[in-house]
Amino acid sequence: MRIQIITAGTMGSVAPYTGLGHRLLAEGHEVEIVTHARFTDVVTCCGLGMRPLEADPFEELLGVHSRAQGARSPRVVLGFARAVERAALTLVDGILAALDPKADVVLLSSIAAPIGRVVARYHNVPSMGVFLQPDVPTAAFAPCTMPWKPPGPANRLRGRAANGVLDALYAAAHRNLHARLGLAHRSGHRLRAERERDRWPIWHGYSPSVVPRPADWRPGLRVAGYWWPHECADWEPPRPVTDFLAAGPPPVFVGFGSMMPGDSERLGELTARALRQAGLRGIVQSGWAGLDVAGDDVITVGPLPHGWLMPRTAAVVHHAGAGTTAAGLRAGVPAVPVPVLTDQPWWAARLARLGVSPGVLPFADLTVGRLAGALRRATGDPRFARRAVELAGRVGREDGAGAVVRAVAETVR
Repeated sequence: MRIQIITAGTMGSVAPYTGLGHRLLAEGHEVEIVTHARFTDVVTCCGLGMRPLEADPFEELLGVHSRAQGARSPRVVLGFARAVERAALTLVDGILAALDPKADVVLLSSIAAPIGRVVARYHNVPSMGVFLQPDVPTAAFAPCTMPWKPPGPANRLRGRAANGVLDALYAAAHRNLHARLGLAHRSGHRLRAERERDRWPIWHGYSPSVVPRPADWRPGLRVAGYWWPHECADWEPPRPVTDFLAAGPPPVFVGFGSMMPGDSERLGELTARALRQAGLRGIVQSGWAGLDVAGDDVITVGPLPHGWLMPRTAAVVHHAGAGTTAAGLRAGVPAVPVPVLTDQPWWAARLARLGVSPGVLPFADLTVGRLAGALRRATGDPRFARRAVELAGRVGREDGAGAVVRAVAETVR
């Protein structure tokens, strides 16, 4: 069977699909991931086919958000909205060029789905959603682009409002897409309504132990369990990192992934001072923020598999993106989430509610004292470690990729 997985965004929007793709490959399917060229090595080292999208607008999008940190003026909001619109238009070009009309099935991430589903239907190719976040309104929780809210009917209204904003940001892309395919224009709202009416299958790549499936969801919306990133077979940890780990007690991991939250020198100094104040060692990942911290009790590293590094730490400080949140939960260590944008505050709040974190520390509120205090609580109160280990055990017993593999077989039977 010929399968395409189409995703866009940052490393956290790509890495989980390498695990899903590798599982499909192991079942005898021909698998190709369509994503940005910067991730070619991540994809091909897993033995998967790679077809690059024509452009990568998401670094610009994150840069726009970074420059807007702390600003709420209409001009800033409008600039960010226009950057999202440009990214969506670029996705039209990329997906039109990359989607294989001869594929047996196309699996679409949440970012790719609004455009990819239209193109797949045009070519008569079956498709499924493979989402890392929920996007269907429910009373069980607020939409993931808003802070977490307790259950209640207002959450459905919040979900519809959030989807309305997203549909508006994709409006120009939908007009462009339909015109180029020679189709009558359909708005994002109408396309979403058709998706729900047709019960388009969507599998969610997170654990039901972390976010249970809402009782008010329609049939066809399922929570699979996590799709863990596949690690290259010939990868070996750098000697300086293994030496550092062996030289003292487990350190704290600090990383903001693909986020670019402002002044990297200031953020690095803040991190170093907080670690010293808390009396903890640290491994700081440079990431897109370009952090560079050094000292007797702290080192800076480049990309390292979270599945290898995080279980060797005492706690993890991160931006609470979906993929990094999952890695921390799998590692079974306490978390200090420092969310920056989009779904990150939502996942951060979930970590606190699950009992694996002492609380959310928004990036806008980050100070040396607050980070040091959160680290002392996360590493000093054994309740967080116990809960993290318990939850990691439950998450580790799930087979999220296997659930999707079986669904793919049913879809094209």
